[in-house]
Formats: sequence, structure tokens, C-alpha cells
Amino acid sequence: MKILITNDDGIYAEGLWHIAKALEGLGDIYVVAPDRDMSGVGTAMTISSVLRTQEFPSYVEGVKSYVVQGTPSDSVILATEAMFDEPFDVLVSGINPGANLGLDVFGSGTVGAALQGYYRNIPSIAISSEYTNGMPVRYDVAALVGRAAVNHLLNIETTKSLILNLNLPDRNIEEVKGVQFTTLGPKAYMGKVEKENVGRRSHYWIKHHQPSKEDPKTGTDVWAIRAGQASITIMNQIFGDEIETLNLFGLRDALQSAIKT
Repeated sequence: MKILITNDDGIYAEGLWHIAKALEGLGDIYVVAPDRDMSGVGTAMTISSVLRTQEFPSYVEGVKSYVVQGTPSDSVILATEAMFDEPFDVLVSGINPGANLGLDVFGSGTVGAALQGYYRNIPSIAISSEYTNGMPVRYDVAALVGRAAVNHLLNIETTKSLILNLNLPDRNIEEVKGVQFTTLGPKAYMGKVEKENVGRRSHYWIKHHQPSKEDPKTGTDVWAIRAGQASITIMNQIFGDEIETLNLFGLRDALQSAIKT
């Protein structure tokens, strides 16, 4: 089996290497990621300039890694169409520090990279972990549940491409209250613009970390995370795919088992 890992936080991001380590033993692992933080770029691609890549000294033994001077989508496009001859069996994007929920997923580079895999008929999963400002991100929890999800995807057969969005709440593994299949909820975070004046010039910072006060509907990803549950959203629904044809039987049980262990 051949697994491609990417992210939108860049090649040095802690979450990227947590999931690479967690997936050891499931197949041949390749990391292809941007050379810098590219959070919030969605599905942006570089079409007006050249793209450069080079090998990167892997932080996990046995994992081959490469850095791309481009976006998360660029990384997936190059990896799947130019850098390697054999196709990938699964694509993993993450682990993102911070949840990717609701309508916010359309601006997420983490989800954007997973979409590039979906477009190419590769089962793809975006993995994110909610966290509290000033506190450590619980990458270990997301990595444990992420491994269970990837292992399941590697062992099912489906005639449809898959794209899944997995989010973990900011809780220790024993405190996670279960796993929910969910739909996309409302915006989970609201944007905020901060202005600074330096001499005669003005500078602006776009911040995106203020939780929305809107009450999410039961069954949505925002609702599940706020209730302390893991959320797995089958994003194929957005593209009109019939969920019954995707052969995801047992996925929730696999994730529940990971949490209980």
C-alpha cells in the first residue's frame, strides 16, 4: 500500500510528522508538503510561476519526504501526477492544529489538499484537532484515531472516490464521548480584522479564531465537537454522491474502538 501525506501548515509542522509516525506499518509512506505555512489557501494552485521541489530530511525513519515551493494543492498535484510513477492508495492531509468545521472547510488548505486527492479518485481524509489557545494541541489523540481511519480505508473496496473530514475535540482520549457521522454545520469561527498604523501606512491582520456564537444543529460537525465527540463528515454528499454506495460499513466502529483503547 502507498500512502501520501500532506498538510497546509508546512513541512516543519508538528502535526504532519505525528500522523506520519502513527501510520508506520500500514504501507509505504511519502510526505509531500509546502515549504511554509499555507493555512487558509483552500484549493489554490500555482499557475503563474514555476514550482520547485526537493528532498527533505525525514523526521520519521523509512518515510520519504519532499518539500514543495507551493500550496497544499500543488503538493498533491505534483505528487500524484509528476513525482511518482505508482498511484497512491490513500491520501492524508493534516494533522491540522485547529478544527476544520462547517462552512470554514471551503477556505481550509487542509481540506483543499484532500479535495485534490478526491478529484483523482484517491480515498482522501483531512484530519484536524481542536485546541485551546495557549494549550498544547492533542496530536496524539488525532493520530491514534487517524490511524484507525486510514487503516479502514486501506481495507475496503469501493467504486466511488471518498473524501472524509475528521475532527477531534480538545480532550484526552478517555474523555472523547464517541464518534458521530456528521454533516457540515454553520461557520465555526468568525473572521476579525485588526488594523495597525505605522507612520503613514496602514497594516491589516485577518484573524480567524473567534468561535461563532450560532447554535449548531444536532448532527452537524460543529455540534459534535462542542459536545466532546469526534466528527467524521462524508463530504461526498456535497457532490451528490449516494452515501449508501460508498461502502463505509464499520468505519465508525473502527474509530470507536480506537478511542476505547
